[in-house]
Amino acid sequence: MTGTVKFFIGSKGYGFITNDETGEDIFVHATSLNGEELNEGDKVEYEEEDGKKGKVAAQVSRL
Repeated sequence: MTGTVKFFIGSKGYGFITNDETGEDIFVHATSLNGEELNEGDKVEYEEEDGKKGKVAAQVSRL
C-alpha cells in the first residue's frame, strides 16, 4: 500500500499515514520504519497489520 505521512513526532516515535486509495489514516510507530526517518508529506510504501487498537502500518519505506 502507499500513502502520505500526515504527521510524525520523532521525539515520541509515532504518527499517522494517510492511505492514498482510501483516504483513511493509519497509525505508524517508529519500530516499523526500517531505519527510515519520516517527515510530514513524505510518500511511503507500507503493509497493514492488526495492532492492539486496530490497523497499524508495518514495513514502512519512503518512496
